[in-house]
Amino acid sequence: MADNHLNITNTKTNNVKKTFLYVLIAGIGFTACKQNKSEQKTDNPFFATYNTPYQTPPFDLIKFKHYEPAFMAGMKEGREEIDAIANNTETPTFENTIEALDKSGKLLSKVSNVFFNLTGSDTNDSLQVLSKKMAPELTKYESDIKLNEKLFKRIKTVYDQKDKLKLDAEGNTSKESVKLSVEENTLLEKTYKSFVRGGADLNKEQKAKLRKIDEKLALLTLKFGENLLADNNAFEMVIDNEKDLAGLPESVKAAAAETANEKGKEGKWVFTLNKPSMIPFLQYASNRELRKKIYMGYVSRGNHNDKNDNKKVLTEITNLRLERAQLFGFKNHAEYILDTNMAKNPENVMSLLNKLWDAALPNAKKEVKEMQKIIDQEGGKFKLASYDWWYYAEKVKKAKYDLDESELRPYFELNNVRAGAFTLANKLYGIKFVERHDISKYNKDVQTWEVQEADGTHIGIFYLDYFPRASKRGGAWMNSFRKESGFGEKDAVTPIICNVCNFTKPVGDKPALLSVDEVETLFHEFGHALHGFLSRCKYNTLSGTAVSRDFVEFPSQVMENWCMEPEMLALYAKHYKTDKTIPLELVKKIQNAGKFNQGFATVEYLAASLLDMKYQTLTKTQDIDVEKFESDYLNSIGLIPEIYPRYRSTYFAHIFSGGYSAGYYAYIWAAVLDSDAFQAFKETGLFNKETAKALRDNVLAKGGSDEPMKLYKQFRGAEPSIDALLIKRGLK
Repeated sequence: MADNHLNITNTKTNNVKKTFLYVLIAGIGFTACKQNKSEQKTDNPFFATYNTPYQTPPFDLIKFKHYEPAFMAGMKEGREEIDAIANNTETPTFENTIEALDKSGKLLSKVSNVFFNLTGSDTNDSLQVLSKKMAPELTKYESDIKLNEKLFKRIKTVYDQKDKLKLDAEGNTSKESVKLSVEENTLLEKTYKSFVRGGADLNKEQKAKLRKIDEKLALLTLKFGENLLADNNAFEMVIDNEKDLAGLPESVKAAAAETANEKGKEGKWVFTLNKPSMIPFLQYASNRELRKKIYMGYVSRGNHNDKNDNKKVLTEITNLRLERAQLFGFKNHAEYILDTNMAKNPENVMSLLNKLWDAALPNAKKEVKEMQKIIDQEGGKFKLASYDWWYYAEKVKKAKYDLDESELRPYFELNNVRAGAFTLANKLYGIKFVERHDISKYNKDVQTWEVQEADGTHIGIFYLDYFPRASKRGGAWMNSFRKESGFGEKDAVTPIICNVCNFTKPVGDKPALLSVDEVETLFHEFGHALHGFLSRCKYNTLSGTAVSRDFVEFPSQVMENWCMEPEMLALYAKHYKTDKTIPLELVKKIQNAGKFNQGFATVEYLAASLLDMKYQTLTKTQDIDVEKFESDYLNSIGLIPEIYPRYRSTYFAHIFSGGYSAGYYAYIWAAVLDSDAFQAFKETGLFNKETAKALRDNVLAKGGSDEPMKLYKQFRGAEPSIDALLIKRGLK
């Protein structure tokens, strides 16, 4: 399971921006800020209609000096729009209140989408300083809207007419009533609930407290992410003795030498904590002490008692979230978050996680025994440690399946894998991808593509940003520079979407050759992108990936199911030198090893999910001893010492600087859905167009316009079973 996320600036983040932006970019919410009219008479590209193909951001024209004036103007414009809605003397209606809110805030969204995409993918000191400056401004801005009594009164008036208008889940109405579609009904529900959850129903004292909490959280979550990026970039393992590279493939050594040259350390080798550098070292390096050094560097990020330490930061975040949840009458933050998710409550989440934990832990223990056996046979006088896992797992895989990942990489050249993902989308949905060289990019490594229907009709623009750099945070995510909206209308807006990843870079004359995990990640993030591209919604607030956290990973994870299927491999797995298709012998090895190491993969993920829930279900604010809190809990659930959780507390960005707090379980929740959904294709044909059409029409096109389980059942015909996932992972 690729562990990636959706970046919610429009929620597989995910770097996911701060809470105050979720609503801004959805187009709901605005307050007052001052700005001189003269500032709008500058050459600031944000103030004009982009003179670019399909209104793509003119990155070549946007300068740092343009952001702050555009933010201020966007907030001023938004305030005026909100004032107009709140002070409208006409009777509140769906159109003049709910729909008007959805359509407001376009300038603010325009600048926010560019700015916050770049702070994740191509940041610098100036952008980070401005982020801190704008965070309280934008947080106050959202709070002023959510706490606008006149505005909420109008929203509530429309909402209270629901029964009178005889709205139902199907959008049916009486002849006398105003007809609201399913999507309109959902927008009404979500708008009302978002204001209630934003504090509209609180008393004056509670509202003041909520403002302070949200302001602090905006800065703290920002600080957590910045600390992590700084700590990640601060580590480097410099090797000057070639003997210490024993066991490493030549391609890995060449990449480390190139990194050294980039850092001014010619003649040496440098390894970093970026996954394409660290993981191959853990897999192949014979030097155990150096494996320990790089792995412990990774798992101790944000935990060095220095300026980048995150222990105090995450403690404050946890306590503030609890205080906020209790303002709304919830016992803990998890209850507050899950109230709007498919899971509904912490008990349902824990039930699933515990069921899977009980199934996966015995498998992980068996895997430990297999690796310890090899250590003993080789004369090792030590017990398997966490930093040994990748090295000995690779040996077990070679012994059991005669499969070495290094022999697979030549068949997974990045451009071929990307072409494979495009081919899959074409076979399923008939869409096609045309590379564009006339669209401005924010970094030289970025590729730009136009997405089209089979008949050439424009769907959207796709930016691909695949390689690591110091200005980019770790991980992989999808973002929107612009979301789809207005489907079926003359002023329909087409999406502009990016996939941002950190894949193995080309070295010398050798292209980027991906690992199996990186292949799955590419397909995963591409699935998020398809969710955005194939959206067919009227309202920006509901379009694309604007769905509950535990449903948003379903469209992305389902795409992973294809990439290692023999029929699919035959379409894209071509040797980068000979262009020959991957041989059947290797395909069989991949299939045979399909369930390999799933005990580890599932347990390390579940441990992080359970740790997330432990923090978010606290019911009392407290001074948390983070290291003790974490170790005590993980010991209590029986996590074996050979495995660390996928994310330890101090670098758990998903939950402390992203949108996945009380939501990291979403990947496994969605895995139940994606495993069950893929069975539909296994039953009807891997590229069956009718099944694909059902998935597109009932899920991808609908965005958040209806209840997730209803959408899933319309596609599949029934609720999903957990059995498909257990079987897929070899846990049943």
